[in-house]
Amino acid sequence: MVIIMLGAQGTGKGTVAGIISENTELVQLSTGDIFRKNIKEETKLGIEANKYIAKGNLVPDDITVPMVVGYLDSDIAKNGVILDGFPRNLAQAEKLDKILEERGKKVDLVVNLTTPREEIIDRILTRRVCSNQQCKATYNLKMHPPIKEGICDKCGSKLIQREDDSNEEAIQKRLEIYENETAPLVEYYRKKGVLRTEEVSVKINRLGKQVAFDIIKDIKDK
Repeated sequence: MVIIMLGAQGTGKGTVAGIISENTELVQLSTGDIFRKNIKEETKLGIEANKYIAKGNLVPDDITVPMVVGYLDSDIAKNGVILDGFPRNLAQAEKLDKILEERGKKVDLVVNLTTPREEIIDRILTRRVCSNQQCKATYNLKMHPPIKEGICDKCGSKLIQREDDSNEEAIQKRLEIYENETAPLVEYYRKKGVLRTEEVSVKINRLGKQVAFDIIKDIKDK
């Protein structure tokens, strides 16, 4: 099974994908984590990707696609995947369809998360992540703080703020890029009949955990 997470940064894609992954055999593949791993290891693709990420720009397809395909073809993804952060535009979506078709697979479900813009910005600025790449737990200082300040509840590692989460101007730019380049994917997948849109917001008292378990129930009922 292949699930795609859509939604601007800060809508809770990673949280929802993580809960689904923990309760199914599907593995969560976050392009953000893939980028950070390559950047930390200073691979050729990682060095090139960092030039764009540091400026709040999207990483070009000729860097992104090879990274994602490498993971799709690995044993990690043999039982199915949840793609978090890919595809980001129509060209990538079409490439993904072709890649999956060549492997006898298809996109089964696209989860589109929506959240008010001002809430997104606040969420990103107050977001903290576990520095342990094997854990990848995410917290929010207001909505979901760790039990012990600065320490991950799950593994005890230090919590950090991603560099691209600390600059509001860069966040605004990322949201504009999303609206211009990624939002059209909503219509693309709606036409394919695989789109599921969910609003995630404190204003309606519906957060990612509720959405995730509703999706898990539907997956297991099929």
